[in-house]
Amino acid sequence: MKVLVVGSGGREHALAWKLASSERVSQVYVAPGNAGTAREPKVTNLAIESPDALCDFAQTEGIGLTVVGPEAPLAHGLVDRFEARGLRIFGPTRAAAQLESSKDFAKQFLVRHGIPTARHATFSDPVAAHAYVTENGAPIVIKADGLAAGKGVVVAADEASAHQAIDSMLVDSAFGAAGARVVIEECLIGEEASFIVVCDGEQVVPLATSQDHKRLFDRDQGPNTGGMGAYSPAPVVDDGLHARVMRDIIRPTLEGLRADGIRYRGFLYAGLMIDSTGEAKVLEFNCRLGDPETQPIMMRLQSDLLDLLEAAVEGHLEQTTPRWDSRPALGVVIAAGGYPESPRQGDPIRALPANTADLHVFHAGTAMASAAVAGEGSEAQCVTRGGRVLCVTALGDDLASAGRRAYAAIGEVAFEGMQFRTDIGHRALQHHG
Repeated sequence: MKVLVVGSGGREHALAWKLASSERVSQVYVAPGNAGTAREPKVTNLAIESPDALCDFAQTEGIGLTVVGPEAPLAHGLVDRFEARGLRIFGPTRAAAQLESSKDFAKQFLVRHGIPTARHATFSDPVAAHAYVTENGAPIVIKADGLAAGKGVVVAADEASAHQAIDSMLVDSAFGAAGARVVIEECLIGEEASFIVVCDGEQVVPLATSQDHKRLFDRDQGPNTGGMGAYSPAPVVDDGLHARVMRDIIRPTLEGLRADGIRYRGFLYAGLMIDSTGEAKVLEFNCRLGDPETQPIMMRLQSDLLDLLEAAVEGHLEQTTPRWDSRPALGVVIAAGGYPESPRQGDPIRALPANTADLHVFHAGTAMASAAVAGEGSEAQCVTRGGRVLCVTALGDDLASAGRRAYAAIGEVAFEGMQFRTDIGHRALQHHG
């Protein structure tokens, strides 16, 4: 079977790599892909991104399944277009993707269906938003309503920072239309975890748990980012909490969507905050796999990803149970200089470690310096093309050894201005051994 993966980041590289490992897959196309996907066996990049062109390619090339990686094509209805032409595609429709594309929609949904989440209010008027912050105090969280590439959330430690965030979004239009409304939430305290499931509209299958690190610097300091590293499993999600999340959050979400007339088929990511008593509340929904959580999750997946996704598309997930490597995996993101505010681009990546069975370098913000050498040659032909450049991901007998293996490999990476955290996994190692 030929498979198409839509996207260009580390998540899409991991998906393409895993799908290509299936004996049932003859070729994986990635649109548009990156320098890492260009080098994978059985994987080919496509220089097409428009929805109509993607549909045309899938139709003429006889693509058996398309998998959508990032949120923007989902929010813009790519799945609806494919389905209207009778093409098999895995991902939620535009209506279902509102769980991510509008934080106000998601919060109203959560409240309406009694799913635990933080108290909130939504504003488009800055005066009213400022008054709400003054009334409720800090710490408090300010979120742009729409998609802002993982950068539209400000956890304000004091009221001045909250007022500044409101002005940035509602007055200065820092995020354009995405920030024309803001959701202001109480600041939940605890430990975050990523709970990702596969849905077929009726049934749901959980993937391995994971946890990522949002802050740029060690000890969870500095600005929020799209994610500086992740590991799987997340020890904070023990068996009891896993069962409660399925019972109190995941299944009520799918039932609520059906009650609202929305059939949800795709990955569903619940970002959770787990308090000191072990209770979980929903921080956010994503309608796709997380990045960088996908990289360690795919490293641990031992069964065929194509089988799982086909079962979801065909509506018989209950017949599928993913198999997982018992060893943990840990991925460390290497970002460009200047990330997240103004990442450098075009720096040659002079050296990369070799991929092995227990170590893989997943590319995100990379490109080939020349189209003529795409897919072959030395690392010198690979250049940076985004904020988060690479995710060095390793398996280990325990989390500490996975971390040592990943960081040893990072010592073999070389490009100008590279920055990364040195403490990925610290929460699990500190609290759970």
